[in-house]
Amino acid sequence: MFSGIDEVDWASMEHAYGPADDVPVLLRGLASADPAERESALDGMYGAVHHQGDVYACTLACIPFLFELAVDPEVQDRGSVVELLTSIGGFDLDEDDDEIDEDEIEGAANYAMAAAAVTAGAGVFFELVADDDPGVRLAAPLALATLHRHPVRVLALLRERLPAEPDEEVRLALVEAAGRIALRHRPLAGRVTEWLTLLVDRERAPGLRLAALAQLARCCPDTLPRDVVPVVSELLRELRTAPGGAPEFDQDGEPDADAEAEPEAEPVGCTDVARAEQAAAPTLVGQLRALSAQDNAGRGTPWAADLLRTLHVGLDDRVGDRTALLVDQLRSPDRWQRIDAVRMSGGLIRAWRGSYEELVALVGDQLADPDPRLADAASHVLEELFSLAAPTADALAARLAADPGGWVKEWASGPPGLGSTVKALARLGDARAVPALAAALELPEVPHDVGFAVTHLGPAARPLAGALRRRLAGVALDEGAYDRASPLLAGLTGLRAGEATPEVLRVLRGAPEYRGEWLRTAALRALGSFGPAAREAVPELRAMLRRPGTATEAAEALWAVAGDRDAVLPVLVEALGSDQVHDRRGAAAALGALGPRAAVVAPRLRGLLAHEELWLRVDAAIALWEVTGRPEESTEVLLAAWERNRHVRVRVAECLARMGPVGPASTAAQVLRAELACVRRHNALDGGYGSHDTYEDEKLLALCRQALRGTGKTGRGSTE
Repeated sequence: MFSGIDEVDWASMEHAYGPADDVPVLLRGLASADPAERESALDGMYGAVHHQGDVYACTLACIPFLFELAVDPEVQDRGSVVELLTSIGGFDLDEDDDEIDEDEIEGAANYAMAAAAVTAGAGVFFELVADDDPGVRLAAPLALATLHRHPVRVLALLRERLPAEPDEEVRLALVEAAGRIALRHRPLAGRVTEWLTLLVDRERAPGLRLAALAQLARCCPDTLPRDVVPVVSELLRELRTAPGGAPEFDQDGEPDADAEAEPEAEPVGCTDVARAEQAAAPTLVGQLRALSAQDNAGRGTPWAADLLRTLHVGLDDRVGDRTALLVDQLRSPDRWQRIDAVRMSGGLIRAWRGSYEELVALVGDQLADPDPRLADAASHVLEELFSLAAPTADALAARLAADPGGWVKEWASGPPGLGSTVKALARLGDARAVPALAAALELPEVPHDVGFAVTHLGPAARPLAGALRRRLAGVALDEGAYDRASPLLAGLTGLRAGEATPEVLRVLRGAPEYRGEWLRTAALRALGSFGPAAREAVPELRAMLRRPGTATEAAEALWAVAGDRDAVLPVLVEALGSDQVHDRRGAAAALGALGPRAAVVAPRLRGLLAHEELWLRVDAAIALWEVTGRPEESTEVLLAAWERNRHVRVRVAECLARMGPVGPASTAAQVLRAELACVRRHNALDGGYGSHDTYEDEKLLALCRQALRGTGKTGRGSTE
């Protein structure tokens, strides 16, 4: 094995972390009899040689040696090697991308060469489909479906192999491979659909039928049975009652005593070697395996969650079906099915609009479950739902009262943060969150997100103003001042607590050099929120109008506190001409707050409507309407920005709602109605999300309705 490995000039190549002269050691480590050494080597291959999917010259040089490892029966854990080869060779270059950046040419060439090299050797995977090692048999079908040049032969092999395969998880991989063929080779989708449909109709094993349904949803969703929800629900019930399925629970929700006495079934493919690997060196690969093992411990069918996730992805915008399926799962006696349903409910609600009252209420019911994994999963989902979590308010309050130890979470590094239950209840504006926040304000280190929770609570958090003032008065104005003071300033800003003016002024005057500008900005925003109640700050604000870095914020605060147009207008006009887009945006927003009293700047704002920076165009258009009261030219710019950048839509809708009734036949009305008719959330991303995405999208929907009804008019900028 490894003939010629020392003849390769590895030192002349590089990987993600420098010279590739350590690659031979990694390759030999993959062949080691020591599980810890194999795991460390695999970690190095993914971490450096194939870092985040990249292909380097050294990655290409590894391919022949990886094939040697994959086919040698003496090598252990060859399934991982097959998976690595599949990842290296399975990258698809976008054929529609006619323009490749000059810096990307070498990388694109490496991907193409890797695909060609691995595809050229993919014939060996035919033999590995029947290998003695179940881990190899598990990886080989997807390798064939991804890499082999003759998908018709691969599909025939998958169908032939399925009846002979004894391992259930490998059988599921055979079905998944068929789905991958249908996606990669669309002319074969009909054949794949026909086979999958036969499996759904005739196969007795519920797991395999569920796998076939998942792949139908993934590659041919139109062929799914109309009654897919009851069919899947029945399959889940069969999986629960099958031998090795979920443990039975008594009426109190605890495992049956006799069932608990039985030894736990190992997940498919679990061996003593796997356990040894989990206890090996703390590599990333090892940590991922350990987390997976921990998550699957005690599950009779650990693969069911993946099948259901695949099914949900395939169902896509069939929100009603997906919701009904999750409702059924959340009523299951199987805790694992409920945990999976809670997590998938969060994903559904984040990406799609729908009627979720029943689903959310059932998620809230899990807060009382004695299993902390289930209760914690539910609270994390509810934390991100804001007003949509309203059906669970009582359940959140009950969990909060029962678990004071979870009010604040400590982390190995960084400041503490509020627990999910506290944040979820506060985001509902529920006063029952106040005691937890009061306790958090007494801790030696105030949680970093206290201020945001106070803001969402609004008037209900008024009793916290005294504690916020006291803690702010005690903040040492040293290099750590910003981290300690910013949560307190945010809370006082949200409360508009003008009585805290002396404490805020102390911070404003004594801000240190380190992050001082950030701290002064936070203090100025607090003073501005206090309005006329902060009148004693006026001399300080006037003095800061010429201070570089915070002049715009000082002008905003002075206008809010004293309404002194003559003092603030020249400062804002000057900032509007800055060479920094951020400064110009801030000035435009501040000028809009002056309303008609800033009408003199209309020509300057009008000149920004064609600026190359979209967000500046939007800010200028909004300010132009606020100072002139004429919506026509502003609306045109706002609607153009709406189409170009979905993330600007909330800000545009806010302005349209304030403008008053939108004409029923206007372009604006058509745009707003089209948004309301869309099922997918405007900010939904594939592969990622933000904690406030659902909140922002629900806010957008409410603003669209307000603008169409004409009930959202709050007027243009004023001194109020």
